[in-house]
Amino acid sequence: MDHQQIIELFQTRGLIDASLASDILAEVDHSGKEIAEILADYQIIENRDDIWPVVASELGVGMVDLRDWTPPEALLALVPAGTARLHGALPVSFDEHGLYLALVDPLNPQTVEDLRFSLGREIHLVVAPDYLVEAKINDCYGGEGKAMDDLLSQLQLGGDSINNADLEAEANSAPIVRYVDLVLYQAIKEKASDIHFEPFEHEFKIRYRVDGALYEMAPPPIHLAGPILSRVKVMSNMNIAERRVPQDGRIVKQVGEKQVDMRVSSLPTHHGESIVLRVLDRSSVNLSLENLGLSDHIYEYITETIEKPNGIFIVTGPTGAGKTTTLYAALRRINTIESKLLTAEDPVEYDIDGIIQIPIHEAIGLDFPRVLRAFLRQDPDRIMIGEMRDKETATIGIQAALTGHLVLSTLHTNDAPGAVTRLVDMGCEPFLVSASLEGVLAQRLVRTICKDCVTPYEPNEALLDQLGISAHELGDKQFSTGAGCSSCGQTGYRGRRGLYELLNVTDPIRELITGRAPTVVLKQKAVELGMNTLREDGLRNIYQGKTTIEEVLKYT
Repeated sequence: MDHQQIIELFQTRGLIDASLASDILAEVDHSGKEIAEILADYQIIENRDDIWPVVASELGVGMVDLRDWTPPEALLALVPAGTARLHGALPVSFDEHGLYLALVDPLNPQTVEDLRFSLGREIHLVVAPDYLVEAKINDCYGGEGKAMDDLLSQLQLGGDSINNADLEAEANSAPIVRYVDLVLYQAIKEKASDIHFEPFEHEFKIRYRVDGALYEMAPPPIHLAGPILSRVKVMSNMNIAERRVPQDGRIVKQVGEKQVDMRVSSLPTHHGESIVLRVLDRSSVNLSLENLGLSDHIYEYITETIEKPNGIFIVTGPTGAGKTTTLYAALRRINTIESKLLTAEDPVEYDIDGIIQIPIHEAIGLDFPRVLRAFLRQDPDRIMIGEMRDKETATIGIQAALTGHLVLSTLHTNDAPGAVTRLVDMGCEPFLVSASLEGVLAQRLVRTICKDCVTPYEPNEALLDQLGISAHELGDKQFSTGAGCSSCGQTGYRGRRGLYELLNVTDPIRELITGRAPTVVLKQKAVELGMNTLREDGLRNIYQGKTTIEEVLKYT
């Protein structure tokens, strides 16, 4: 459950005052402990289960004891496994008044509405400790793979009954709703960053990306492509009748205990619409600069640069390299009461308290240049531009930097020196770039070795040659890989970390920029002045046992 809701509940019932509520919320954010544990530490409750009678009293419902209780099969059949897992819902009883459910998060009213729609029954709540509800769901419904297989077999059997004349009705039919919900649940549980629905001539693929690598789910029957795609479009408030032009939408859904925000994009293809859901992970936007895996000198440089009164700091890299996360971490560092921060983003992915964020909307003429011109009349101290994608945007950004503002932005280039050449190629005057640019950080994300199955290994000479090092140069350096285990899904990797390359724009670099030096010359000079390349930072991570040679070769 949301700890903010619990604190508000205890506060409104007079169990804690506003000052203590603030202290407890701060403790939750900093300690990472569960809210029940902290309330017990403050002696507001005796043990963690004492929260639940307060919740039941607030909702006006009864408590149930699930410890030695086993639901009959007929009762479990009323709530499909996928629905139970997705919503954290356990059926407890059923009578003429409706179905009585215990929820992992009983304080979320949207869950009850979703279940009423999905199950087509009147829903009544009962309350039990969330960890018991979750354990019983796992015990009663078996593995997620079984839930998916059961639902797929139902859909296969029902294939002939689907009527293509009424796509919206099909999309909202119970089996399709349950299937899409289960797909989203499984992908999000695996910590997927995006989910792909891809129709082809003879098959319909569903894939999801975890730590940058794509994995395929068991494909549904091809005749279900239309209803499944339509269901996703209904959930994201798109026009399901329009299949000729790209559309964008958004899904906000409760999955288990947490609310998940997904950005949805549809693209017409030769065999139907390809739909991609990007899962916006709020934990990434809460990262601080200390947690990004920066080397000491890069961390110190960034913290000094973002405190400067003016200039431009650029983060560069391909799509999905973590540029936005790095900029948000920098913004969080300088988001103080003394600074006014404005951002122009396309679109605004995460809301950050204390920062004024403006979404770009080109259809109504609200593009980056127009927003930036308005920014300068708002008296900001620091500005973030989502991307410098054209000459006009870059020029206004440079003007803002030269008139006393710190500008943070991103570019799509392969390395840090390439950002300088890119700005000049856009049409920016080299002497203005030289005068305003403070630094460029290039970055990539590589998968990290799973800590539960990390094992040393000896690389062959071919791999070492690709890295540009010879066997006799290694000395006592160690190499690691992941053997594969249940924790990492037998991949050997779990999580990602950044590789970084920092171009510090010092006077020698400024002279080269003014003289329109090519990227290769800028890079040579930067390396002479101490710049570590992405490949060198990759080697540092390899020797520290953080990642593998294959990952570094793939991304640098």
